Amino acid sequence: MIITNTDKKKFRAIGHKLKPIVMIAQKGLSENIGAELNRALEAHELIKIKIAAGERDEKKTLTTEICKEFKAECIQSVGNIVLLYRASKRQDPKLSNLKRRLV
Repeated sequence: MIITNTDKKKFRAIGHKLKPIVMIAQKGLSENIGAELNRALEAHELIKIKIAAGERDEKKTLTTEICKEFKAECIQSVGNIVLLYRASKRQDPKLSNLKRRLV
């Protein structure tokens, strides 16, 4: 799925109000964190994650790895915070950050 710049702008506006739901610490992407990331993306579609890696290159590599593995799109990356989007197969209006905010 190709996301237009207009969509990214809307997603960034919605993401500004969100809090990180998944935090990735020094150990990196474990199996449990991967399961939680997958669950959060499926339920909420647009999520913020916090990466507590040391250097900028490590964060960028980890973000790319997450996007590839979970078929997500990186909308924005500022400091330790990354905003990710993946369209849900079954969108729940009560949980989806997009449905709740774009009414």
